[in-house]
Amino acid sequence: MPVAVPTETVYGLAADARNPQAVARIYAAKGRPDFNPLIVHVPDLAAAEKLGAFGEVELALAACFWPGPLTIVVPRTAECPVASIATAGLDTIALRVPGHRAMQALLAETGAPLAAPSANASGKVSPTKAEHVLASLDGRIALVIDDGPTRAGVESTIVRVKDGSVEMLRPGPVTAAMLGEASGLPVTGATGSKIVAPGMLASHYAPGKPVRLGAEDFAAGEYAIGFGDLSGDYNLSAAGDLTEAAARLFDALHAGAASAKTRIAVAAIPGEGLGAAINDRLARAAV
Repeated sequence: MPVAVPTETVYGLAADARNPQAVARIYAAKGRPDFNPLIVHVPDLAAAEKLGAFGEVELALAACFWPGPLTIVVPRTAECPVASIATAGLDTIALRVPGHRAMQALLAETGAPLAAPSANASGKVSPTKAEHVLASLDGRIALVIDDGPTRAGVESTIVRVKDGSVEMLRPGPVTAAMLGEASGLPVTGATGSKIVAPGMLASHYAPGKPVRLGAEDFAAGEYAIGFGDLSGDYNLSAAGDLTEAAARLFDALHAGAASAKTRIAVAAIPGEGLGAAINDRLARAAV
């Protein structure tokens, strides 16, 4: 059975990416649509290059941001041993070198590339604490490795190099400005409706209650998630710090889901920098 393990972004649900039965158990535990590919985690760039074909720009991005919260989508190599179920049958693969000690230790112990989507039921709020994993998947998985709250709090940025630009398939801790500086290329948003990477489903991160975004005040019956001077039941960051807000975002949605209140309202979050990733997750939660 797959095991839950923390990364610097969120807790992941890990299994040997080469073993189709093991990967199938991830999908079964999460109730995840099988057309949605998984991120494959490896210990370093050398291991990644055995699975995917890296061009000059991808290598530059890896040099800047690995280990860390950046996933790079590249063509599979001819010899890539990753099971096709992990890539949803695509000829590309999403690769990441994580920076968290627990995931790196698990990679070293297993000697395997690890498919590891977020450790929650598909479409639900991603877990940033071990108790979040248990609330969603208790009884469906073998083990939770508890190493405390995750640092970044939102999933990795996902990119691919396409048509002379860096296409951001999912915003995350590595911002568009950071990508542009590292690559020297323009950074664009995802185009088309085809699912080519994890986290591209329109509806995701659902807390199971209606979610109102951009709140300037809160109404009775709403679980109030504040930001900055607008406080509430849970303030993402009283100081208005986007890094702190990202780290606390999913914990706030979990708290709202568990509350007796029937609706959730979230204060307006600035859209610049890491705010783009926060607003992306909130928009999907509100669908």
